[in-house]
Amino acid sequence: MTIDDPDPVWVALRTVSVLLSLVVVVLGVRVAVTRRFPTVWVRVARLTESQRSEPLRRGGFLALLGASLLVQQVPLLAPVPVVAGRALFALALLLLMGAMGWFVLLRR
Repeated sequence: MTIDDPDPVWVALRTVSVLLSLVVVVLGVRVAVTRRFPTVWVRVARLTESQRSEPLRRGGFLALLGASLLVQQVPLLAPVPVVAGRALFALALLLLMGAMGWFVLLRR
């Protein structure tokens, strides 16, 4: 091992964060497309009636939030030029702002 080798703990944490963000994207897209919450989610989260009527709002928010987290992890896992890393960071911020806008503006 040299000093330039990445720490295996950080690589594992980054990989876990990528997997979790993928799960959030898939879950958000599933909820937004089917317009139904998974039954386990309803039971565990104890959603009220008003919250159960907003699957598109919550699913889209989760999908955009997961995409933002996923885009943030790309420069940490793969070598990219500095300009591309900054562009990906800007894209992640835009996705985050889009997620917040989606959640706030999409009301029924």
